[in-house]
Amino acid sequence: MGPVPRTLELFYDVLSPYSWLGFEVLCRYQHIWNNVKLQLRPTLISGIMRESGNQPPAMIASKALYLKTDLNLLKGHFQVPITFPKDFFSVILEKGSLSAMRFLTAVNMDQPEMLEKVSRELWMRVWSRDEDITEPQSILAAAEKAGMSARQAQGLLEKISTAQVKKQLRETTEAACKYGAFGLPTTVVHVDGNTHMLFGSDRMELLAHLLENPWILWGQPLLPAHQRTVYRCL
Repeated sequence: MGPVPRTLELFYDVLSPYSWLGFEVLCRYQHIWNNVKLQLRPTLISGIMRESGNQPPAMIASKALYLKTDLNLLKGHFQVPITFPKDFFSVILEKGSLSAMRFLTAVNMDQPEMLEKVSRELWMRVWSRDEDITEPQSILAAAEKAGMSARQAQGLLEKISTAQVKKQLRETTEAACKYGAFGLPTTVVHVDGNTHMLFGSDRMELLAHLLENPWILWGQPLLPAHQRTVYRCL
């Protein structure tokens, strides 16, 4: 038998652009890093904020200005096509993501192999094309664009009001809070019997260190083995 895979739990909400960055990085690096198992955990960011007493950074004027500049830089660095919604405050603070995250929860429960693609398409709608993710037809359009049949998507949409789906999303959000989450994305690393909680999309170098794997910029060639060892020691 080989070594037991190190598990990464990514708690995320498609309302969070930084969650999208962390999601794309981990989806890429799970195929580069050795012996890593990535678990995608759809979570409700409003529940995280409420439980932790935190508030969205855009509620503070200086942070809101920084947010836009920061994301414009990061989208090029990580090659993720983020564009700010025109009516940012309506999208983030009024419409929210409850239906979308319940839908992703249903996808994870019934068709987990589709979770990555459907999550990405919902991010593309809200954070790249400035499209709705709250109405049933919007969610169905995202699911079908991600590769689901209309029948599959409709069947999952009908489940978002069920007690089972609501309970699962609530329990996932509570699990993130128990790990200490106060925002998203939150990555929980299980390695060598230890658990580490990392907040944000800018902790990937530290994550690589915990996993004893090399960190490279996406799109750059992997360093030779002897250089990787030197790099980790710097």
